[in-house]
Amino acid sequence: MSKQARRRQKGTATTMKEVNDPYSDIRPYRDNEVANVLLRLRDEPGLINTLAEWKLGPLYRIVPALARALVRLWLGQRLRRLDTVDAVQKQLRPLLANMVNRTVRLSSDGLESLGPTESWLFISNHRDIALDPALTNHILYDAGHRTLAIAIGDNLLKERWVADLMRLNKSFIVKRALSGPRELLAASRQLAGFMRTMVNKNQGPVWIAQREGRAKDGIDTTEPAVIKMLSLARDRQTETIADVLPTLKIVPLAIAYELDPCDAAKAAELAAGEGYVKSEQEDILSIGQGITGQKGCVHLSFGAPLSTEHGDVSSVVSAIDEHIRCNYRLFETALWAWQRLEQTQRAPEVAIYPGTISREEFDARINAMPASHRPLALAMYANPLRRALGEL
Repeated sequence: MSKQARRRQKGTATTMKEVNDPYSDIRPYRDNEVANVLLRLRDEPGLINTLAEWKLGPLYRIVPALARALVRLWLGQRLRRLDTVDAVQKQLRPLLANMVNRTVRLSSDGLESLGPTESWLFISNHRDIALDPALTNHILYDAGHRTLAIAIGDNLLKERWVADLMRLNKSFIVKRALSGPRELLAASRQLAGFMRTMVNKNQGPVWIAQREGRAKDGIDTTEPAVIKMLSLARDRQTETIADVLPTLKIVPLAIAYELDPCDAAKAAELAAGEGYVKSEQEDILSIGQGITGQKGCVHLSFGAPLSTEHGDVSSVVSAIDEHIRCNYRLFETALWAWQRLEQTQRAPEVAIYPGTISREEFDARINAMPASHRPLALAMYANPLRRALGEL
């Protein structure tokens, strides 16, 4: 067979794959793909070096070749029997449970009204890159629900092995590094179609954030562009936006942290303003800081699924924002920050919940930041209370 014929055959096979599986480049891996992906990961230098430094730091710095060899043996043993996505997640679950036990006092409400065998599209406020969906997953799993398919931006997946690990853990890719409006529109339609398929074919619950990027200022508002993107999952010849949005079974989700492990870093970024430039590894460092840092109490409030009344973008945005504004649990850290900014000791007429730290500890945390950053960090904690009071 000539080279030209082989290229035509390869092109035809690729086209058929895309037709049969239009989400193959963004969706989570399936059970029949797990073995090959794990085989690739066992010999991935980036993963091996990362694990060697994490698990065998001193040895890795002195005898890196030995540390890498030991990690390869350990990795081979851990991955040997894994051949399904569920098996992979069971390996990861103790790590998540350990993190929750050490750094979080976790609670939730509202989940009891959602069927555990149904698929929902959870749209959540966004405070932490990895923890928001991870803690949602933890709550769902403990309540007998299926685990989430989680949206993750391709800006966090620059290394292939990182993307492989995330897709093994049911993440799907949001393409952001695109060159033009046509490519962006095609990617948005693909993404919307994937989520609609997940929900409508009852393939499992889905998690996305209400906005691109974390709400570093503590003001949780839904970007209309996110809901407009969801509306692209329609046949434009036969369906309207009002036909599609109610079928997505959107559930608003409010996540409240007593303490933000990344508060000082967020305040520094806000203080730098538009001139701030992220370092190459900054997002990865933020993920690590969020996972290992103390979070105190974290509460998740699941809303009721949006109804057919929410058939346009603005009503969906309003419903999500209203749920988060009214059901975001206000811990004492929000009150203390508000009082300090307002220079008052009075307590507003809203429900305030006790947490795990004292006011003295909170003040010391804020005072450890540069003076110019403190008002920004305080506002980060106080703004959900201001929104509850109608001040924002």
